Amino acid sequence: MELSPTAKGIAATAACIGLPLAHLMGMRILFDWSKGDLFILMSMGFLIGMPFVAGVLTTLLSPERWARSLIYQALMPVVPVVIFMIITLTLSLEGWACWIMAFPLFVVAAITGGVLGAWLQKRPNNRVQVSLVVLMPFLLASVEGWVGAKESIYTAENSIDIKAPASTIWANVTRVQAIPEEQDKGWLTRNLGFPRPVKAELDFAGLGGKREAIFTNGLVFHETVTAYEEQKKMVFTIKANPHEIPSTTLDEHIVIGGDYFDVIDGTYELEQLGPDLFRLHLYSHFKLTTTFNFYASYWATWIMQDIQQNILQIEKRRAEGI
Repeated sequence: MELSPTAKGIAATAACIGLPLAHLMGMRILFDWSKGDLFILMSMGFLIGMPFVAGVLTTLLSPERWARSLIYQALMPVVPVVIFMIITLTLSLEGWACWIMAFPLFVVAAITGGVLGAWLQKRPNNRVQVSLVVLMPFLLASVEGWVGAKESIYTAENSIDIKAPASTIWANVTRVQAIPEEQDKGWLTRNLGFPRPVKAELDFAGLGGKREAIFTNGLVFHETVTAYEEQKKMVFTIKANPHEIPSTTLDEHIVIGGDYFDVIDGTYELEQLGPDLFRLHLYSHFKLTTTFNFYASYWATWIMQDIQQNILQIEKRRAEGI
């Protein structure tokens, strides 16, 4: 019995969404099962190769009259990606923070794949090309495994002007008293679900001083002062011990001190601009170890700057008595 046009449309839609979604879920299980032996979740093979193939399959399996539309090529490949995102979030396979950072790459890769899939559909003998495209995540993973992740150091810088005596500013820099939630203005880190700052404690102001920057959910930065000039400059190493951080605090792929991201050191500098007018600088160095540092560095820098600017605005408000 021949299917009605409506039934044919439903079947076609199920195929061009269901099979790419099955590909995404299957590859996600494979990447997780591999545990880094070959396939790494924080890799171009996962973040670009996997959604690219899903995009190709979406338009390649679509009726030709649908796939000819540029709007269809741009929108339809995103559908299985969005469903995949919802499933992984629901099953707690991924966290919001990871998805917010990965989603732009997934969308661009899926749409690019969708355009290629529509083009391949027009070619009569496309089996070889389609086979090579489906193997793309495996090829990328092999190349990345051979090349290895690159370790790179980056700097995040912030500054704020404060109208207060140097002694008052410095007292709020070295030790930060308890921070009520309403004073937390770190909108990016808050929306990503990152822990918020609680307080910073210092045993003594000088070389070798031990400082702890305490955040919610058990995140603690252990800091050691390596250079100190009273009311002028304080340099400190930063160490976050991953085994101290509860597994529910951060997404496993962006744990501070983990395999991919770590903070190295921080520096406060107080620059005088006029009578009781100072510019407080805060900058830090952090390390990324991925095969896509060119992309991850933008997000990591943005996150670090959001954390630092949040701390600076708190210190400003307290020094100025606002």
